[in-house]
Amino acid sequence: MGLEVWCQTDIGMKRERNEDAFLVDRELGLYMVADGMGGHRGGDMASKMAVETVRDVFARYYTEMGKNISPKTLINEAYKQASNAIFDKSNVENPELRGMGTTLVVAFMHKDTLYIGNVGDSRAYLFSDPYLWQITEDHSLVNEQLKLGLISEENIDNFVARNVITRSVGFERDVECDIIERNLQEGEMVLMCSDGLSGLVSDQRINKMCQELHPAEIVPRAIEEAKESGGDDNITCMVLYSKP
Repeated sequence: MGLEVWCQTDIGMKRERNEDAFLVDRELGLYMVADGMGGHRGGDMASKMAVETVRDVFARYYTEMGKNISPKTLINEAYKQASNAIFDKSNVENPELRGMGTTLVVAFMHKDTLYIGNVGDSRAYLFSDPYLWQITEDHSLVNEQLKLGLISEENIDNFVARNVITRSVGFERDVECDIIERNLQEGEMVLMCSDGLSGLVSDQRINKMCQELHPAEIVPRAIEEAKESGGDDNITCMVLYSKP
């Protein structure tokens, strides 16, 4: 299957540093978006450590085992090692970084099946014309409140703790990731992003862009629209396109 990939990150309009990170490794079939947290130094360090550790795990396992490996086992192990490394960095080696962590969405293409791992509130969407679905679940306080029926969709914008995430890579030493698998069909797209995009650009608008634009045009347009809407956070967007 031919897979084309576009990705871009932007500091946004109000932040002094970019704490997002991404990785595109076509040789491994590995793609990631991470959004770090932890204040000065911590956030960007956590996101970079996450993508670097996951890539190292995949590269090492491929070297040792070739492609005869369970993708779900490999993704789980990569998240485990990334969380261990970040936690130890901030709690053992450098306590001034204590509390840092990161969201992490991992897409892994293996034998024509796309496996997506997720921790945090960065997102992966599936676009199959003309429909868009969010295929990851936000690990956030606002999403938990929604599922319990304590708030409604209409009240999300007024929810005080809407940016609080309930699961991250590295805040605790061990983390459990969600894993979704999808046999991508020709013409389908997966869009991965940090909440600097999804928090400011509606799903309806993302769907419209996917319907109307060439896949190569979606990433820069999405970032432009997030900045026009205030650019409150760092913005990272990646599009994976299964070309016909």
